[in-house]
Amino acid sequence: MENSAHLLIVDDDREIVDLLSQFLKKHGFQISFAYNGQETKQKWKINKYDLVILDLMLPKENGLQIAHWLRQQADIPIIMLTAMGEEADRIIGLELGADDYLAKPFNPRELLARIHAVLHRSKRRNTIEISKTKQIMQFGEWKLNPINRQLIHKNYSEVPLTGKEYNLLLALLQNAPNIVTREKLSIILYGHELSPLDRTIDVTLSRLRRKLQDDGRQSQIIKTVHRGGYLLALPVHYV
Repeated sequence: MENSAHLLIVDDDREIVDLLSQFLKKHGFQISFAYNGQETKQKWKINKYDLVILDLMLPKENGLQIAHWLRQQADIPIIMLTAMGEEADRIIGLELGADDYLAKPFNPRELLARIHAVLHRSKRRNTIEISKTKQIMQFGEWKLNPINRQLIHKNYSEVPLTGKEYNLLLALLQNAPNIVTREKLSIILYGHELSPLDRTIDVTLSRLRRKLQDDGRQSQIIKTVHRGGYLLALPVHYV
């Protein structure tokens, strides 16, 4: 069950850590906590976690640096806590692999709902990927291997993808040649619809296009459909 999950809270505000720990324990979660990057790495060595709640503003190593380090260790779900008005850092955090974000101050019940949503998406994603372990997707000069989440060019060079870039490309491949709306992408990537003014999907798409060598004005791989969404314009073959 999701409520038996082991969560790691990383925040230098001891009062917030204490309040969240008590609240989440009441809802059946196992809780560990760290106040900085060094403690996070120490805790990581001795326990296995199902999700990390990570504050952006931390002493010495900030949340972005810790998120980057965590992403190098495992594909663990991350919910990032940010202060109001830190949109640029929030976007960077999502690009580094955070699965969702929540602006401070927040209602603990909203965080609880986000935790359940992220854990559910993570479990569903893992189930889908296990069921498709032999279905490597080829499109144009590229192949995407769901077994190890590798994007490989025809010259056999591997191009690393962030979690969001991988999930975005996978959604387009699985729905090709149909259009995937921004609303559907926001739910796939973040579990909820984003504000019409939110540019996180655009940033992720731009970086993905560059990695696919498809960042010119006339994109040949990922097409933007005016007031519709996006689609993968190349035939997709399962090999």
